[in-house]
Amino acid sequence: MSWRADFDLRDDVVWLNSAHQSALPRRAAEAAAEAVRWKLQPWELTTARFQSVPAALRRALGAIAGVPADEVILTSGASFGLHALANSLPLERGDEVLVLRGDFPSNILPWRLAERAGVVVRPLEPARPVLSPDEVRDAIGPATRVVCLSWVHSFSGHAHDLDAIGAICRERGVWFVVNATQGMGLRPFDADAQPIDAVVCSGWKGLCGPYGTGFAWFRPALLDRMIGRQAYWLTMQTADDLARTADPELPARFGPRQYEIFGTANFFNFVPFEVSASYVGGIGAACVCDALGGLVDRFIAGLDRGRYDLVSPAEGPSRSTLVVFSHRDPARNEPLHRRLLDAGIWTAARQGRLRISPHVYNTADEIDRTLAVLGAAE
Repeated sequence: MSWRADFDLRDDVVWLNSAHQSALPRRAAEAAAEAVRWKLQPWELTTARFQSVPAALRRALGAIAGVPADEVILTSGASFGLHALANSLPLERGDEVLVLRGDFPSNILPWRLAERAGVVVRPLEPARPVLSPDEVRDAIGPATRVVCLSWVHSFSGHAHDLDAIGAICRERGVWFVVNATQGMGLRPFDADAQPIDAVVCSGWKGLCGPYGTGFAWFRPALLDRMIGRQAYWLTMQTADDLARTADPELPARFGPRQYEIFGTANFFNFVPFEVSASYVGGIGAACVCDALGGLVDRFIAGLDRGRYDLVSPAEGPSRSTLVVFSHRDPARNEPLHRRLLDAGIWTAARQGRLRISPHVYNTADEIDRTLAVLGAAE
């Protein structure tokens, strides 16, 4: 099944690059236009809308991530949430953070900054594209405080076993941080029920939101340990409060709001983001997963395995909706990427390989068109 009619996509273009950026649903674009109208007529920017926009978005994201709405932290992307963690966790000199060597840079760079304060960042080299639970268990030592991994690895399409790795981290007293960007909305996820301490996620991929959107969730027990270093006035007051006093006081406890971006109404981005997230959540992660699984099956079955190597899993729990593959002659991948683009088929070139990442607006015919181009290539 395809939900293509809900998107404004041209028939001569095949967009198979949701892992980079998904299309915005029509209804979200209409909501964005309405938010622009509010700014054109600023008396429409009421206190009620300043409060209702972020509240509605937190409800939509909480339903998808499996966490209470009031624990959702609104951000500008996964990197924002990771920096909040790296800057606010009580890490001391000699404490260790474990990451996957070759993971997406946003999972590594914030911890690299913490190295300047004496924190040790140790990249782990996996036997396969992602770490096995046993590899994580063997790597955790007395100084390990954090394990930070992507749910779905952008460069290989392999998914980590979050339940098994999280259980090991919990057993060893280590915080488990997950970048869920490449799976959120595409596969079922229940952060509160899983042994995960923190989730970060960008909003413009599986959730079909605008660029510069995202969210995070920090388990309350972890949140209580964090030392926040920002105090935005809108986390404690509304504009209406200024009519009474301009002398704010810090609360005894901030909670999740302390770690949000400033200006959470953020009408131009968060109004359409709420509509997009509600749209994806309304289809349901299980339904999305089934639909995209069929497209992935079709692509893998049709790929000429005599000429192309499949990097991502063909089946099993580590398979995701990202398909990474390579010509047997890797030097052919760049010309293939251009050939696909010339045919109106947008894929991604990543680390010398090719990647497709379908979403609900893609069709079986588009998969067949892609396979035809690959099959006709030398």
